[in-house]
Amino acid sequence: MENVILTVHLILALLLVGVVLLQRSEGGGLGMGGGGGGGAMTGRQAANALTRATWVLAAAFICTSIALTVLAAAGSGGGSVIDQIGGQAPGQPDTTAPAGSDLLPPTPNAQPLTPPRADDAAPAVPQTPAN
Repeated sequence: MENVILTVHLILALLLVGVVLLQRSEGGGLGMGGGGGGGAMTGRQAANALTRATWVLAAAFICTSIALTVLAAAGSGGGSVIDQIGGQAPGQPDTTAPAGSDLLPPTPNAQPLTPPRADDAAPAVPQTPAN
């Protein structure tokens, strides 16, 4: 059903673009006004028909947009993308870290993190006598 509405939506979009481009420019923005060259309909009748067609296509386009939105909302799980990052179900508590623990990695040999001091430098290497 969603594919059918999407196809109709795309066709309506193309038709709407075409009808809007067929309309005569009244502002003369590009310096090209529509000519008054004969035809089956007069200029006013053509403008009224194109205006009506534009309104009908625009209303149908908005209706298909709303229908697609409703279908997309009905098909969603109701959860956030953030909920899916951790691989857990929405609404479940995070069990990756124990409660009350800090999130720092353990220190090697459980020694406190302190900057090195000058007397903690590498032990002196005994010098061997030269031959």
